[in-house]
Amino acid sequence: VRDLLLKRPSKDIDVVCVGSGIVLAEAFAKEIKTKNLSVFKNFGTAMVKYQDWEIEFVGARKESYNRGSRKPIVENGSLEDDQNRRDFTINAMAICLNKQRFGELVDPFNGTKDLENKVIKTPLDPRVTYSDDPLRMMRAIRFASQLGFKIEETSLQAIKSESERLTIISQERITDELNKIILSP
Repeated sequence: VRDLLLKRPSKDIDVVCVGSGIVLAEAFAKEIKTKNLSVFKNFGTAMVKYQDWEIEFVGARKESYNRGSRKPIVENGSLEDDQNRRDFTINAMAICLNKQRFGELVDPFNGTKDLENKVIKTPLDPRVTYSDDPLRMMRAIRFASQLGFKIEETSLQAIKSESERLTIISQERITDELNKIILSP
């Protein structure tokens, strides 16, 4: 949704549904008559490759974290639960695909306003967001760098105060984000 609103080219679509994303992906693959379906049961997700597109399906979920790990305890949830767990307001937007509300923008944290103002901020308390998953701190820097946005002051202060939490992130994940930051304009 973010890339669509920014008119940035993208070849991936993330579909969140209430219920099983895997079951929805299987039904979708059957409907479009493709065998290009990958199921990731451990994560409760599935991906359908269609032409140049990668369409990932996941069930709406809510998460809770143990302080010593960035791996959440996941349980089924509502669309609202799913949007609450997103890293940034600009990544918490959705476009409704239900027949009754097809095409309606669901933007509970004013992500469109943050896109207009070129601001990176978290939907909920940034200290909690970054402490729960410290990789989000690097993602904030990456998105700011890639999009030419500024990190909102409270969020920037939380990055500074929670920076020691990066020690629970694998070197591989840190290197991957750092490379994306370095390669950004």
